[in-house]
Amino acid sequence: MNNTLEEGLALVFRIIDLLKEKPAPDVKVLVAPAFTALHPICEVLNREGYIHLAAQDCHPEKSGAYTGEVSADMLFDLGVKYVILGHSERRHYFAETDAIVLAKAEAALDVGLRPIICCGETLEQRDANKHLQTVKSQLENSLLKINPVNIAHVIVAYEPVWAIGTGYNALPQQAQEMHAYIRGLVALQFGKEVADALPIIYGGSCNSKNAKELFAQADIDGGLIGGASLKADDFVGIVYSF
Repeated sequence: MNNTLEEGLALVFRIIDLLKEKPAPDVKVLVAPAFTALHPICEVLNREGYIHLAAQDCHPEKSGAYTGEVSADMLFDLGVKYVILGHSERRHYFAETDAIVLAKAEAALDVGLRPIICCGETLEQRDANKHLQTVKSQLENSLLKINPVNIAHVIVAYEPVWAIGTGYNALPQQAQEMHAYIRGLVALQFGKEVADALPIIYGGSCNSKNAKELFAQADIDGGLIGGASLKADDFVGIVYSF
């Protein structure tokens, strides 16, 4: 919940300008502005044809008496291609369950959106050595229940909640351990070929200083960028870290 429309557009224009100066053709770049900015930013991105548009959430129902909500159909109609689901803040502040995340993912897939399904553990869960168990449970009740036909259209984002705005940082080796574990769970459910092709991105205070080492890990395919995405130069610095 950042940026007015004017601020959001200025940020996107700056990102576009920086990437024109020094293109990164091998990196897929997405931006996920607030709902209020989706349509005008989509028009800008359609003209530029390089950056892809994501939304920060959607409702699982197609329509109905759900005042204040936005459906996957509405997002697709705007030109959105991706949607972030089950973000740690949605789980924490809005009590979203794995069942809700699954329902939203299925709704997104039904209309042609690619869901970015988030998972991750708290500091208490990691300290109790329950981090693997926590993520396994989250994915068993969301990602791993998706129809195998659709799994190729899904992205997973690992968010160590304890490393987001807390002053703690996950070591690249810790992030790699979890990414490899997630890929292993997917392989058991859908097969190694599917698991190897599945993008698993990292979302734990990734910035232009630590991105290169994180992205060098075998199973980290990209980043779900938080605070660093609000500054164009920092965000593009992460893009150049691949």
